[in-house]
Amino acid sequence: MNNPIPINAEELIALRDEPVDEELIATAIAGVVKIARLKGQSLDELTAEVLHDDSILDGVQRRWLSEIVTQAWKSLP
Repeated sequence: MNNPIPINAEELIALRDEPVDEELIATAIAGVVKIARLKGQSLDELTAEVLHDDSILDGVQRRWLSEIVTQAWKSLP
């Protein structure tokens, strides 16, 4: 990956300035996982946040994203 994995909210938000592609999305997901771990969150807590109802994603999209976050959690060091 060309972008470093974000380690705080500011670095994660700064990704908004980058052109969106698969690599940027992967970097953002890895950053969310890393930040959650640094905050001491469990995988269950993080997936609960992802699954929380919002106006951006529908239920199917939230479940799909939750599965991707879970895969990232398990595969990242």
